[in-house]
Amino acid sequence: MTTVEAFEQIADSLALISPDKIVKLTAPKKMGERVEELIYKKKYQSITAEERVELERYLALDLLINLAKARAKVLLFEA
Repeated sequence: MTTVEAFEQIADSLALISPDKIVKLTAPKKMGERVEELIYKKKYQSITAEERVELERYLALDLLINLAKARAKVLLFEA
């Protein structure tokens, strides 16, 4: 199983729990601010190895949430 396949399966499972709640998920404000800060630092300055890992984890979480939201929207549309 690839990482992408694992993300897809988890996203499908999350979407099935409560599609109407999943489509409303949003990131906490502090998380969004931190991601913006890390992206800015990566683009215009330099980031540490720890910050790079942190940014990658946030981006992976964002991918998972967006996949779950997409699956939930399909489930709601089909209902």
